[in-house]
Amino acid sequence: MLESSSVLLFIVFVLLFLLLLFGVLIRRNGTAALLWNEKIREKITNFIMNQTKEQRILNFVLQNAVRGDPCSVIDTIDKYCSQKEWAMNVGKEKGLILDKTVEEIKPSVALELGTYCGYSAVRIARMLKAGARLLTVEFNPEFAAIAKQVIEFAGVQDKVNILEGPSEEIIPQLKKKYEVDTLDFVFLDHWKDRYSSDTILLQECNLLRKGSVLLADNVICPGAPEFLNYVRNNPHFQCSNYPAHLEYMAVQDAMEKAVFLG
Repeated sequence: MLESSSVLLFIVFVLLFLLLLFGVLIRRNGTAALLWNEKIREKITNFIMNQTKEQRILNFVLQNAVRGDPCSVIDTIDKYCSQKEWAMNVGKEKGLILDKTVEEIKPSVALELGTYCGYSAVRIARMLKAGARLLTVEFNPEFAAIAKQVIEFAGVQDKVNILEGPSEEIIPQLKKKYEVDTLDFVFLDHWKDRYSSDTILLQECNLLRKGSVLLADNVICPGAPEFLNYVRNNPHFQCSNYPAHLEYMAVQDAMEKAVFLG
């Protein structure tokens, strides 16, 4: 009996130790953090609540943010994702880098690759000058539908056009179908393995002009090594790196700005 109790205590101790170790990894290791939040925790919560995380974010916005106030919508999403469930928005820290870039460029035509729930679209749109527009591309139809509601609730729908479909199909259509001459600003925040190929596609479609600015998120975590290698070793781009942290975590990340030199 005593021996059985000792074995049970040892098993409990080992499990607690493993949970503690995993908790440390989640806070400091990007791969472990993404695995836990996107593959394990999210699926369990979705099953229990019979609702997707993105729907929960939308509901939290509708219930707690101020309609027509984009800053309130941004703050509400940040609150949810930092206190309740992690999500792949650009987040507050890197959002300030995004804000500063948009403020400096003052784009007339901007492109976002990866709308998700509309967080960064709202963030960009609220800073656009009168008459400027943002085209935001989203492959997932469920995300696009949620983003549409978030953008409308924030009151910036007149400045934002959601384009649903894969970026490799939409980018070649921008000139004729969406009357884009060239892009002043491009925010890359979609599939990381598409960063370099879509940048090349933007060049091939003559959508970049001298001075066009590309800003790429998550170049360290999860990482976009092909993109970094391409723009940093290309004489047509001038690059700057902005160290930061993965959204809502202590994990190291960065944003990369690439100015097209023509």
